[in-house]
Amino acid sequence: MAEISIDPTLGPVLARTGDERAVLESFLDFHRAILLRKVRGLSDAEATRRLVPSATNLAGLLKHLTLVEGNWFPALLDPGPGDYFRTDEAEAVASFTVAEGETLAALAEAYAAACARSRSVAARFPLDHVVPQPQLGEVSLRWIFVHMIEETARHAGHADILRELTDGETGAL
Repeated sequence: MAEISIDPTLGPVLARTGDERAVLESFLDFHRAILLRKVRGLSDAEATRRLVPSATNLAGLLKHLTLVEGNWFPALLDPGPGDYFRTDEAEAVASFTVAEGETLAALAEAYAAACARSRSVAARFPLDHVVPQPQLGEVSLRWIFVHMIEETARHAGHADILRELTDGETGAL
């Protein structure tokens, strides 16, 4: 299962007197790590089990946030071949769907790789860097960080509930 080398749950505590960028990066990494911790130790069947009326499941959250990472960092800040900002609502909804043969381990690896790429791309730009965004006109890297903290934290909360429903495990750690 994918791991981040230092314990990112300590990041927000360590950055408590840091500069703005250190605080933003540490909170985003904190929520990214929570999501990966929520799927640790689960089987593919447990991670794809439907526990709520919607089709949301733990593996699907990983898959969706992998798309979201690529959408907001590389696709806007430094698009490579095949990178484009996805605005299609149907594509966003479909990103939660785990296909036959996709494993939890592979989804976790893909998510960790997408987060690493996002970190690498974002590190090359100042927080005030502004880019065009198809739906909003323009956004700054600062805004992207705040949006990604919100998006990742919201889905980490979903993961917390789904994990508790799966085996009773609760908490960020």
